[in-house]
Amino acid sequence: MIWRALYTLALRAALPLVVLKLWWRGRREAGYRRHVAERFGEYKCASERPVIWLHAVSVGEARAALPLVRALQSAFEQHRVLVTCMTAAGRDTVKQVYGESVLVAWLPYDYPGAVRRFLEYFRPCLGLLMETEIWPNLLAACRDYAVPVVLANARMSDRSARGYARWRVLFRPAFATLAAACAQSEADAARLAALGASRVSVAGNLKFDLVPDAAQAAAGRAWRAALDRPVLLLASTREGEERMLLDALPAKAATVLVLVVPRHPQRFDEVAQLLRQGAPALGCRSRGEMPQPLQRVFLGDTLGEMAFYYAAADVAVIGGSFAPHGGQNLIEACAAGTAVVFGPSMYNFAEASRLALEAGAALQTADAAEAMRQALGLCADRPRRERMGAAGKTLCAAHRGATERHLEICRRLLSAPARD
Repeated sequence: MIWRALYTLALRAALPLVVLKLWWRGRREAGYRRHVAERFGEYKCASERPVIWLHAVSVGEARAALPLVRALQSAFEQHRVLVTCMTAAGRDTVKQVYGESVLVAWLPYDYPGAVRRFLEYFRPCLGLLMETEIWPNLLAACRDYAVPVVLANARMSDRSARGYARWRVLFRPAFATLAAACAQSEADAARLAALGASRVSVAGNLKFDLVPDAAQAAAGRAWRAALDRPVLLLASTREGEERMLLDALPAKAATVLVLVVPRHPQRFDEVAQLLRQGAPALGCRSRGEMPQPLQRVFLGDTLGEMAFYYAAADVAVIGGSFAPHGGQNLIEACAAGTAVVFGPSMYNFAEASRLALEAGAALQTADAAEAMRQALGLCADRPRRERMGAAGKTLCAAHRGATERHLEICRRLLSAPARD
């Protein structure tokens, strides 16, 4: 308790910086300046039905939660699903993917009063935190209000586990409050148990249950066919990666179209400026343009179209893996049947990466230059990339079922007698 009090004191001292950060980020993403009162537990989107609450911090978690949210809506029709986020892009994604079928709000900052107001307002009968979201005051309040909380699609890298372990006096009680932790792998489960979670099971990865949007995939394939040349996708790239990957692109690869899709929409303009340095007449997906025959680079500057981009690509190089960011989701590419190449930093997707490598669906390289060399080699080797694409689809089919395992735990917790 004393450590949580000190943690809360530190949060309160940081409040001016928190508000300043919201204002600053709002300069580039207006969503950060909307519904600010929700960040502190004040809401105006009540439900007349019982609420199942799911927290998806940003874009990746919001998309990964889709099969689980749909399953919850089907299994518990008398309930309303509330999806909370922390990022503007995540909230936009929820609106885009789920429409009006769910309530959407900001999760409040981890101040005791704010989380209590959140729980008192929505009165959720079950909470699900996607992947790795451990907030000491929030989980303590859920315990006090008898709200069972599940850590869903839980992953815990060695790096994250070491960080939590350094602050075990604060986080061990938080992990202990979890009603269940549905780990993606045995390794994740072992790390969660070591951190204090007592009801851990291996449920698999919800991302394997995602089915690519059929309309987007068909449009992507048609787009690729109209080009009649190989397409190399740089998918979900992070800061600095576009330059290092494009610098490794040899002049002899002029027939290959490089399609660049940055991970964060707030970087679209920045990346466009970078790409125009070598291609003044840059084509952009947001303008509905088609790449011209002599264009080498094209910008994918739209949100929520990854199924289109992966279907349009012959080979996908996964961003976030060439700088120490831990990688991005490669399962979407595998599900689309696209050959995958990624760099050395994939600790956030360690299990999926291992499975893809073992299945022959992906290649891992030591750096950006080697990644581009391998990717261009695959663009020129149709039989090999088709074998890799088929292996990716087989891998995804073999690892489906996480949604039902999560749903069974939710059924058990919702049917359990209310705790005092």
